[in-house]
Amino acid sequence: MNSYELALQVRDCIQKTLTEWSSKIGQDINQETLEVLECSVAQAIEKINPEERDELKVSAKLFIVGSNSPSIRDAVDLACSALGVAQLDSVIIAPPPIEDGTNLSLAYLQPYWQELENLVQNKKIVAIGTSDLDKTLLEQLYLWAQVKPSSNQVNLASCCVMPPDLTAFAKQRDIQLLTHNDPKELLCEASFQEVLQDSIQNVKASEWIPLWLLRYSVIVKSRGIIKSKGYIMQAKRNAS
Repeated sequence: MNSYELALQVRDCIQKTLTEWSSKIGQDINQETLEVLECSVAQAIEKINPEERDELKVSAKLFIVGSNSPSIRDAVDLACSALGVAQLDSVIIAPPPIEDGTNLSLAYLQPYWQELENLVQNKKIVAIGTSDLDKTLLEQLYLWAQVKPSSNQVNLASCCVMPPDLTAFAKQRDIQLLTHNDPKELLCEASFQEVLQDSIQNVKASEWIPLWLLRYSVIVKSRGIIKSKGYIMQAKRNAS
């Protein structure tokens, strides 16, 4: 699946969930005072049986849409609650795109990484990883961080072969290099508002801002197959 198809898949998932949820709720929504929507379809997420937990790996990739590092805790807490687990085995973070076009820097990453480190220390996450860091930035993060990155995702659409310097550094520091084909923005504000407008009657879509999108996978360790996967997201109402 290419990056365009992935973005369409996300839109489709959000639209189906919102449409089904709003059809059940009907008009019992006060649009003027509402600040948080808890939109879920009960049968869409299968909670993990505690007896099977040791046999499963629960991993997630977190796409930050709004520049708000504390959102990371909300995302992890909601994912754990939805899946019925105490902690996630791994979380990879994709920081929000930088609007002015400047390069990603360690200073920009630090608040997000610190939130992840807190969650590791509080035993909500076992291992944390990064996405799309070159060798220089990965090394800077590794040397600064208290909890070291265990993995780094590389987008093969932008580089067909793993850069040799990145490969050498990752091997030296025991960092797993993974590949992905996610777009830089899996869900943008305009796309979310368009889906919201189409899904819920009379909603003031322009007032709602997406904060984050989390994609999770539940993998059977012994067989390496995906048992379940899905998306969880959060948005806030920003009425003036």
